Amino acid sequence: MTKVYVGMSGGVDSSLTAALLKEQGYDVTGVYMKNWTQDLPGMICPWADDLADAKRVAVQLGIDFKVFDFENEYKHKVVDYMIEEYKLGRTPNPDIMCNQEVKFKLFLETSLEDGADMIATGHYARVEDGVLKQAVDTNKDQTYFLYRVTGEALKKTLFPLGEYTKPTVREMAEERGLYTAAKKDSQGICFVGQIGIREFLSQYVQQVAGSIIDKRTGNILGQHDGAIFYTIGQRHGLDLGGGLPYYVVGKDMDKNEVYVTTDLNDDTLWKPVLDLINVHWINDTPKEGEYTIRVRHRAKLAKAQLKFENDDVTLTLADAERAVAAGQSVVIYDGMTCIGGGIVA
Repeated sequence: MTKVYVGMSGGVDSSLTAALLKEQGYDVTGVYMKNWTQDLPGMICPWADDLADAKRVAVQLGIDFKVFDFENEYKHKVVDYMIEEYKLGRTPNPDIMCNQEVKFKLFLETSLEDGADMIATGHYARVEDGVLKQAVDTNKDQTYFLYRVTGEALKKTLFPLGEYTKPTVREMAEERGLYTAAKKDSQGICFVGQIGIREFLSQYVQQVAGSIIDKRTGNILGQHDGAIFYTIGQRHGLDLGGGLPYYVVGKDMDKNEVYVTTDLNDDTLWKPVLDLINVHWINDTPKEGEYTIRVRHRAKLAKAQLKFENDDVTLTLADAERAVAAGQSVVIYDGMTCIGGGIVA
């Protein structure tokens, strides 16, 4: 019997994943990954409640249950990475790094060493012999967050929810009487829930006031409390008031300045060409040619011509994309297959 360790977060998706695999005849063990336990001002970390919920479901299902403590590695590989990227003026995605370094590396390796044959998670995606494919529910599809996982890791991974829509998953969980069937989905940063990125970063970086400058006129329009807190395309949180809305179109981290404009057609806001660094291919390196890309989770797929520049990639878009920031991930698809992607330079 194939032994599968299921990453159980205490939510409905991973709960149903464990239930379905048990029904399919796998020898299932539930595992809670203890990645982050730190409380923040105004935000109690829900890890203890999530652990209790995961345990309750494991008891309901009659499966073994373990806790893997990855807190130190998670802080180093995911949280510190995110903070450093923001300090450099970029816009990283910690969920992608978590999948690359923790769930499909550390969790996989630890599970295999502990006797598992495979791992499983509640991601909305499909995998066929190491090939990553979009989920049936294109609205919930999470391949964007999985593009840095290796094909070898995916050969040892099961995604049972890839064939279902989210409403169906809720119904199936209710039919089975799972304790977490009605539990709300977690929102916000992967490891701190509802708290905003500004509140989180404020715990680790000093807030230093600087100027908000009109890009076209050079006039100082107001003050901000740290360029680190702003990203390209941002409209809210500028507190400039009156008239047309302003959008962030640039920032200088050394000078701690934020540049804005009211011009929605400003060339800084629209990118017809994207240069990608730290490129990762899930399996084989693709050939140059036309593919579709996604510049953020749930963004519409857009056509682009892929061309190699040494180890990096240039994407020439059929239609310019708005508000693409350095540090963001761009994910590349060949039909329904997610082949990889890279970081915006």
